[in-house]
Amino acid sequence: MIHPIVAVSCSLVLAVILFTGASHKLRAPHRFARQIDDYALLSGTAVAMAARALPIVEIVVAVALLVPGLRAWATAAAALLIALYTGAISINLWRGRRDIDCGCSGPGLERPLSSALLVRNGVLIVMAVLAALPVGAIALHGFGLFLIGASVAAVLILYTATEGLLSNQPRLKSLSGR
Repeated sequence: MIHPIVAVSCSLVLAVILFTGASHKLRAPHRFARQIDDYALLSGTAVAMAARALPIVEIVVAVALLVPGLRAWATAAAALLIALYTGAISINLWRGRRDIDCGCSGPGLERPLSSALLVRNGVLIVMAVLAALPVGAIALHGFGLFLIGASVAAVLILYTATEGLLSNQPRLKSLSGR
């Protein structure tokens, strides 16, 4: 059993991350298709289908994460989706292809593949597993709802700061001459 504050907080964080990722992909669909193609895992037709389908899947999963009765399905789908992305990153890292954009963020936040992305995705998968665990029968109100809001805000601030640091890491290396 897990405390409902943990389960709800993890679900909300994952929903926000998936919504944000989908919005980047929907705002720049040709860029996203190019990013998928750069991974060199799918054929031309499959690239176009994946570029159209993945943002929709992310939105559906994000919405389902917000519905308590769908949380078990949604957390499994979120973990599977993130594991799929992790697998694609892993294959390309194994191939030595660190120079392609991960496709995780919007324009202007291009980020080459790195092992840090694998760690980040592992943490997101753990959050999905935590959100999927059976929830204790504790009513949420008042301070519990405040804790959910505060924990979601804190995790999203930490996530955004980490994403910014990871996306700026190549620029910082080039400035320092390393």
